[in-house]
Amino acid sequence: MPSKRTARIGALTVAAICSTVSAVALTSPAAADTIRIHDIQGTTRTSPLVGQQVTGVEGIVTGVRTYGSSRGFWMQDTRADDSPATSEGIFVFTSSTPKVSVGDAVTVSGTVGEFVPGGTSSGNQSVTQLSRPTVTVVSSGNAVPAATVIDAASVPKAYAPAGDAAANGSVNGLALDPAAYALDYYESLEGMNVQVADARVVTATDAFTELWVTVKPRENASRRGGTVYGSYTSQNTGRLQIQSLGAVADFPKANVGDVLTGTTEGPLDYSQFGGYTLVASKLGTLKQGGLERETTRKQARGELAVATYNVENLDPSDTTFDAHAAAIVNNLKSPDIVALEEIQDNNGATKDGTVAADQTVKKLIDAIVTAGGPAYDWRSIDPVDLADGGEPGGNIRQVFLFNPERVSFTDRAGGDATTAVGVTKAYGKARLTLSPGRIDPANAAWTNSRKPLVGEFSFRGESVFVIANHFSSKGGDQSLHSQFQPPKRSSETQRHLQATAVNTFVKDILAKQKNANVIALGDINDFEFSDTAKLLEDGGALWSSVKSLPRNERYSYVYQGNAQVLDQILVSPSIRRSCEFTYDSVHINAEFHDQISDHDPSVLRFRP
Repeated sequence: MPSKRTARIGALTVAAICSTVSAVALTSPAAADTIRIHDIQGTTRTSPLVGQQVTGVEGIVTGVRTYGSSRGFWMQDTRADDSPATSEGIFVFTSSTPKVSVGDAVTVSGTVGEFVPGGTSSGNQSVTQLSRPTVTVVSSGNAVPAATVIDAASVPKAYAPAGDAAANGSVNGLALDPAAYALDYYESLEGMNVQVADARVVTATDAFTELWVTVKPRENASRRGGTVYGSYTSQNTGRLQIQSLGAVADFPKANVGDVLTGTTEGPLDYSQFGGYTLVASKLGTLKQGGLERETTRKQARGELAVATYNVENLDPSDTTFDAHAAAIVNNLKSPDIVALEEIQDNNGATKDGTVAADQTVKKLIDAIVTAGGPAYDWRSIDPVDLADGGEPGGNIRQVFLFNPERVSFTDRAGGDATTAVGVTKAYGKARLTLSPGRIDPANAAWTNSRKPLVGEFSFRGESVFVIANHFSSKGGDQSLHSQFQPPKRSSETQRHLQATAVNTFVKDILAKQKNANVIALGDINDFEFSDTAKLLEDGGALWSSVKSLPRNERYSYVYQGNAQVLDQILVSPSIRRSCEFTYDSVHINAEFHDQISDHDPSVLRFRP
């Protein structure tokens, strides 16, 4: 997954279509027109009047957006029709700061349009709006239409209908069925004044002043207050994004499990980054749930502890070294081996040919010692400049930290960015030709992506093969709230190739030594139920140890209201069969607004 800080650019809303500045006239209203908001919205996702000029459309202003690139206001008709599929609200895009206030009764003339946040190539649904408007304020101080209550009873269990095969899987032309599908229900309220009450936070407040709540507190609930994403066919329908029309400083800094008590109310919008969004003119009061960062147990003397931790584009200029060190020492209890993902080169995102990361790693190791941890040694391989993806110029790579007081590294010379590691057999045991080495770096599976780093370790005389991975991101996939249902996951094609390459390498080790201890771990960027995971596990070569946890504890990342698995530790049959392993996803980041990484680390303990 791309970092949530780097995967998004721009304001809270994406750039809107060009529009002339609205004209506001404090005059008597023109003659009433027959077109009403529900006529514009229609009974599908796209307006039957798209592209047409309409005049004298009546409504009460329910919200005003004065910031970002999509300035405008929402208005709602007080004379609703009897169709549950037609929304009575609409957004009026003014481009400049609107000259209306909440409670104004207005008539609007303008062009009916369908704006797609993120552009048509994104696959997102569109927002019906009026642009190039002429606005007439009829009166002020009117009561805002009563908010429609969104709750567990009103949101259907099914997420979305199957798209129209004749329209490439799009649902845009299908008649809305708000009693049957959650996405249809939300669409039927597009632009209207809505409210949620006593809503539990399921994604913490982020840097873009937004959070996620659920209106279905029992829906796939995690034991820490989140909502677990457990399969492609079991969507969490109660998720809803919350933004605010108020000052950024007033937005609550919430963690997962907190509750917005009382009423949160405002227009229902649709955002590129999350789909249906309640843009609150009134926010509930934050009640903290008291969520605490987890601490795993210390490994026993005879247990080897192996961890994976994505430290999110760490470079020497960052201010998070002490916090990462404290997490490794105090929360992870100083694992014997730590596979780090997203270690950047010595000058971070500067394109000057620098690929070495020794300064980055040394700064982290020194911070760990200061925090009371061991003096870790480390191994890695510098990538070819700009060849492994990630933040441009950052040259991210995987790094092994290991505690030399507990475990030794078996060095075999020759490993570099472009030379493939192999497996041989000596004295009945598998051994790497290079250590550290990279798996099949010339394979097209790794184009513009991180190549797996493999190392051979020794613990109490037993060899342990560790493969550190950072598979390609989900960038380019259609969103869960896409107009295309089911959404297409184009990015998984490359991860499938990567998983096959790693699985093939593990099978090569096991062919040389059936009972070899092999661990493949890292940021897999895919779920434990995904085809990527199945390809990694093919033939029983590996097994994802996150599946040893109860379903409501299987997550390492929280995204758009879904607690999900991206980071995995997969083990070979000898480790799984021993029944002496324990796996722990240690929740220290993903559920918190003050996270130092967007990933939680994971730890495996076993007796080789």
